[in-house]
Amino acid sequence: QVQLSESGGGLVQAGGSLRLSCGASGSIFRISVMAWYRQAPGNERELVASITRPQSTNYVDTVKGRFTISRDYAKNTVHLQMNSLKPEDTAVYYCNIEASTLRNPLLYVNYWGQGTQVTVSS
Repeated sequence: QVQLSESGGGLVQAGGSLRLSCGASGSIFRISVMAWYRQAPGNERELVASITRPQSTNYVDTVKGRFTISRDYAKNTVHLQMNSLKPEDTAVYYCNIEASTLRNPLLYVNYWGQGTQVTVSS
């Protein structure tokens, strides 16, 4: 199977920065998409940023210009650099990947991390 390990969440003042990291481990054959989602209290989970194998990136409008998603291919890791943080960014952030395994290299499945709390104070 595939496991995702997230780190980097915490408490920061408005205007500050955090860097989230998510490492994928297990019998991975190929990762096609890596993404970050977030869910704030009372809200539905939303896609924050994604990066595909061709290195194309997408961001939700509210974080464009402030957040940057990147991949480290050697470590099967995705990062989310979050700058100029706002209280509205407060949420649980979830790592998500689309990947195939050595057991079945042609079958791509979505995997989720456990989530990491990001709290931005005003």
